Amino acid sequence: MLRIVLIILVFLLSILVIIPTPSHYLWYITVMVTEFPWIFLGIISVLLLWAFNASRYKAVGITLSVISFIFFLYPVVGAYRVGGDLKQRFETAFGLGSAGLQGLHQEAPYSFWHMILGIGDDKVPFDTYHYATHTGVDLTLDFFKAQKPGARPCLVVAHGGSWKSGNTHELPDIDWYLARQGYNVASINYRLAPQFKSPAPIEDMQAAIAYLKGHAAELNIDTNNFVLLGRSAGGHIVLESAYTFHDPCIKGVVGLYGPSDMLWAYNHPDNPLVMHSQHVMEDFFGGSPVQVPQKYADGSPINFVTPQSTPTLLIHGGNDAHVHIELSEMLDKKLQDNGVKHLLLALPWATHGCEYSLNGPSGQLAKFTIERFMYSVTNAGK
Repeated sequence: MLRIVLIILVFLLSILVIIPTPSHYLWYITVMVTEFPWIFLGIISVLLLWAFNASRYKAVGITLSVISFIFFLYPVVGAYRVGGDLKQRFETAFGLGSAGLQGLHQEAPYSFWHMILGIGDDKVPFDTYHYATHTGVDLTLDFFKAQKPGARPCLVVAHGGSWKSGNTHELPDIDWYLARQGYNVASINYRLAPQFKSPAPIEDMQAAIAYLKGHAAELNIDTNNFVLLGRSAGGHIVLESAYTFHDPCIKGVVGLYGPSDMLWAYNHPDNPLVMHSQHVMEDFFGGSPVQVPQKYADGSPINFVTPQSTPTLLIHGGNDAHVHIELSEMLDKKLQDNGVKHLLLALPWATHGCEYSLNGPSGQLAKFTIERFMYSVTNAGK
């Protein structure tokens, strides 16, 4: 009986691989089963052997184990499928031949063995700087110095957290990774809702860039080469900033599962068991679209796309229950219609926060693409 109970429990976990997470608390488990599938493939393999040796419920045990194994295998197969033409798609989007990309750290889009063994890189230390004081709030950034000499490009990172929470310590692995590859990385704190409304974080992003430019000599920053990166609410912040600042020093923007059309997002809310997304937006904008329609229009990055917009990399999971992938698909079309260099990396199995592990299926593909995007738009190899 214990065997069949365990098989049923693991089977229920495997279902989270193929459906959007049904609640906020199950979201954390969904990240685990989709980004660490090798662990669950190992578990279900053991349970399958148990089922073959069972005297009772043998057929049920074998059937559920096989189905679970297929579900857990989905992110692995999906990563190989997405990665199969990723180099070609990237080169088509950004016009950089493979010869210009030799020597980058991650050569293949995805490797099953890297998922298990990891790359084993060390953390990169950071220094904290006070970059501005707005409305009595002391704003800081964590600066990861490029691990290569000379003036280097700078990535500015905005964390997620529904505009109301989060900090610079969120998912720092990509910061460490890119610093090791020769990029300065500045991860910023910004003013949070509901105390501070839109466009406060956009103003803070502008202040952070101004600070970094003003201290470029001591921080070894190439002021002609900034790239912005943000997750979720941070994705919205960097997209809005890149498309409205009109700063030629901003060479690219990376939006990971961030909302681009706030009116559409409000009218297509999340499952309330996952997040009360309409309440979140009302806190950030100061009301509903009926009450403050201009705030939603001014806060929608998609409304500011022009043929001169910044080259853009979008990364989004198909099973994201927090920020619907349609928001990135709509922005992808708007960028395409305006002839802007861009790429949407859609990950059908992935959920919100899909790059939690840079060695997972989503993490490897995201890292592969972000590194090449940084190299391409900043000409870092020169």
